[in-house]
Amino acid sequence: MHQDGLNESLIQDCEQIMLSEFSSYRKQLKLRYDDHLSLFGSSRHHFEEGKDGNIIQGALTKNEFSSSRHGNFSEYSTTESDEFEKQDGGELTCEEDSTFFDAADYFIESNSRSSTMSDSTDCGVHSATNIDNPGGQEAVDIQIQDSNNMLPEIKRRSKLPEPTEKEKGISLWSIIKDSVGKDLTRVCLPVYFNEPLSSLQKCFEDFEYSYLLDQAYEYGKVGNSLMRILKVAAFAISGYASSVARPCKPFNPLLGETYEANFPDRRIRFFAEKVSHHPMLIACHSEGKGWKFWGDSNVKSKFWGQSIQVDPVGVLTVEFDDGEIFKWSKVTTTINNLILGKLYCNHHGIMHIKGNRQYSCKLKFKEPSLLDRNPHLVQGFVEDNDGKKAPFLIGKWDESMYYTNLDTSKVKSADQLQGASLLWEKNKPSPNPTRYNLSSFAITLNELTPELQEKLPPTDSRLRPDQRHLENGEYEKANTEKLRLERRQRMSTKLQDNGWKPRWFEQDAEDGAYHYKGGYWEARDEGRWDGCLNIFGEFSET
Repeated sequence: MHQDGLNESLIQDCEQIMLSEFSSYRKQLKLRYDDHLSLFGSSRHHFEEGKDGNIIQGALTKNEFSSSRHGNFSEYSTTESDEFEKQDGGELTCEEDSTFFDAADYFIESNSRSSTMSDSTDCGVHSATNIDNPGGQEAVDIQIQDSNNMLPEIKRRSKLPEPTEKEKGISLWSIIKDSVGKDLTRVCLPVYFNEPLSSLQKCFEDFEYSYLLDQAYEYGKVGNSLMRILKVAAFAISGYASSVARPCKPFNPLLGETYEANFPDRRIRFFAEKVSHHPMLIACHSEGKGWKFWGDSNVKSKFWGQSIQVDPVGVLTVEFDDGEIFKWSKVTTTINNLILGKLYCNHHGIMHIKGNRQYSCKLKFKEPSLLDRNPHLVQGFVEDNDGKKAPFLIGKWDESMYYTNLDTSKVKSADQLQGASLLWEKNKPSPNPTRYNLSSFAITLNELTPELQEKLPPTDSRLRPDQRHLENGEYEKANTEKLRLERRQRMSTKLQDNGWKPRWFEQDAEDGAYHYKGGYWEARDEGRWDGCLNIFGEFSET
């Protein structure tokens, strides 16, 4: 092209077209390669099981058909950090996109090995970057097929109902004038500021990528503790992915309000209850395949006119069936440009995931600056009991996370990254966008079918009238019901002072944390909700 006298701009355009076509071809090759791996892994599994009665975990070497992920790192620049090593990445293995579902009416336990991802093109076993581990094994990204025990397919909604009314404007200044410096949980905001989800449901939204905990469980079973904590770290980060461009706040639950989510198609069930009004505390408990998760959260928030700062207080815990435990707390969230400019949120601070055995992990959510070219950056490392730091993590909480053994202190562009492997990647956005910018997973959380309604207690968030009216676009009714329930909510402090106690959780006398005491799912099976208050009904002060 130079010899023909073409200008440099045209040559660069042609080069970009060729690179784009080549990248598409590489992705097709990678998908074909994964299909072959899946077939090979399944055949090998049956052959070895028939040979000696045991399932032998194989290790596959990495093929050259690694999918490039340079686009995710295109804006990365080197930044200083006193506590964190800088990361490196490059030719990256990709994981298949997953399809997730909301609460169902039953829960299936199974002792057979099952797929941790529900895409129709599940892989067998993926190879990953070699990292040190006590057993001297190669790190293998485990995705086990469940050919003998197929999980149920449950159809759930993919969009919200069409609104029945046109939304009206509101006066911001009168609200701001009376709210600056106050605890946001005590401020009465019109329903237009809310999204049709409660804070209880938002807690469960963190489990959109629960397959990461399933993978962590499988890694532990084959003795790979290092990959286990990497998957736990990816899960802890993935809960922030859905917070991008969410302009509205969730409903503040009433005292005693509950929410259940039951996923037989993913072998997970979740339950949460608001256990205290002031301080506002939510306790939750979840059970998956080979793991349990619990925690309580006291969200402290301040409204400063142009921004809101939310500081979560509470510890989240995941325990695997073999006794390994990891604990961590969430980082600070700041919501900016409430009045002028485009609304956006940032998560910043240090997350320390503490393990009770060999490994722990430290993650730094970078606080953005005015001229930041690298927003949403998360960097960290895994550390053993002797203080050795490896491997390292790098990525963005709204896109993807990678791990690598290489020192990336001198890396300034994605082209220099080599040897990093994909831990987690955000799902594609909903094909049916809403004004609340809900993900496909979040759209299903407030779905209420007649069959499910018959089984729910009167305290479930899906039965809350103002939230239901808002989802249906009945804004006048929603606002009227919200004001009524907030007047009732003011009586919660009196109820709490008179000795009210949570129905399904109890407080630990030593550390003050709330733990699930059991009984909810048994009561659900029997349809026995004696003693559950009709918290959304009319209330008499007498």
